[in-house]
Amino acid sequence: MSGHGEPVPMVARKGGRLAGVAAIPGDKSISHRALILGALSVGETRVTGLLEGQDVLDTAKAMRAFGAEVERTGEGAWRVHGVGVGGFAEPEQVIDCGNSGTGVRLIMGAMATSPIAATFTGDASLNGRPMARVTDPLALFGARAFGRAGGRLPMTILGAEDPVPVRYATPMPSAQVKSAVLLAGLNAPGETVVIEREATRDHSERMLRGFGAEVTTEVTSEGRVIVLKGQPELRGQVVDVPRDPSSAAFPVCAALIVEGSEVLVPNIGLNPTRAGLYETLREMGADLTYENPREEGGEPVADLRARFSPNMKGIEVPAERAASMIDEYPVLSVVAAFAEGRTEMPGVKELRVKESDRIDAMAVGLRACGVEVDEGEDWWAVEGRGPAGVAGGATVESRLDHRIAMAFLCLGLATEAPVTVDDAGPIVTSFPIFEPLMRDLGASLTRAEG
Repeated sequence: MSGHGEPVPMVARKGGRLAGVAAIPGDKSISHRALILGALSVGETRVTGLLEGQDVLDTAKAMRAFGAEVERTGEGAWRVHGVGVGGFAEPEQVIDCGNSGTGVRLIMGAMATSPIAATFTGDASLNGRPMARVTDPLALFGARAFGRAGGRLPMTILGAEDPVPVRYATPMPSAQVKSAVLLAGLNAPGETVVIEREATRDHSERMLRGFGAEVTTEVTSEGRVIVLKGQPELRGQVVDVPRDPSSAAFPVCAALIVEGSEVLVPNIGLNPTRAGLYETLREMGADLTYENPREEGGEPVADLRARFSPNMKGIEVPAERAASMIDEYPVLSVVAAFAEGRTEMPGVKELRVKESDRIDAMAVGLRACGVEVDEGEDWWAVEGRGPAGVAGGATVESRLDHRIAMAFLCLGLATEAPVTVDDAGPIVTSFPIFEPLMRDLGASLTRAEG
């Protein structure tokens, strides 16, 4: 059952080619951060291209609860009047972050160094995800967390009354953890330092600088060292959100495996800490081209054209690339099923603790569709069957995970028999126009009887 209503079973069938322009919604990671930093700024922030999926809407609601003025002024256009660093008020109600791990972890960081309390909850999927990876470093600032066993939501955070700066080496590659620590460091005196052994998406660092914070990044023998000078005065900005490369992955990957397809995705964000999937696909032999490369709002963007690619080969994806494409492994495994040979994906244990155990969810569903999958705790591999070798014909569980649902719907567009997803409802959390967008490109997607 979806965390946002009754189950929405959906069936994907092989049909004609996919063709046209895919106007992908705004980047989810940047949308979250624009709202949070706007709320922590002095003056007005105007955001265009904001992703209006449920995850981001839940963050907007949370910023209102902490005292910021947040309003929608048009399609994708929002205004935030912030309260300044350290200006969060104590919310009167529980903060419900729905399905969003990014939202809850970043908001925890943003309030952890203010002397207020806030209680957080979410849907069944989010309440099962580990929060200690964030609350442990926040405790170093002086914040305290009280939640369920295993560090799970619902959870109350008591912000630090006298926060101290922190030097923290992240134990796993996680942009959420890094960003939570940096946001907490805003209201701590002195310098807060985060050390990453593996680089993760750097939207927080870029946007913090844009809002006026002093942030430096240096690569040393310890790893990537990010230093934030605390207690700045952030100033409201104009933020133009680029299109989400993680959402774009679905029509792009579908075009690669559906015969005769050609799809153009304009204005897609190509931040190098996010573009690992597209590098991997090109190494596999995918027909992908970047057109009109440029920079907007401090982020590299381009128009991406994807064409049917019947001659792709399986590869070993470099483990060090995992952080730049961690959300795209489910749909990569779908493409791998239509490539020739074995695609190996090491260094991906983070997939075990996403909205679902994504390795297990994809392995079970792919096997049901006739694809051989091997897996371990920190790796998995798909034995490709070539462009016309995947049977399909299964009903698979989305497990309240939007990316699992979309990945299998893309699979079903190229399998011999239809593929049914038991609940496509969670897709609304990140990609609310997925269904009509894919249909407009020519995809055969139909609602099934629940």
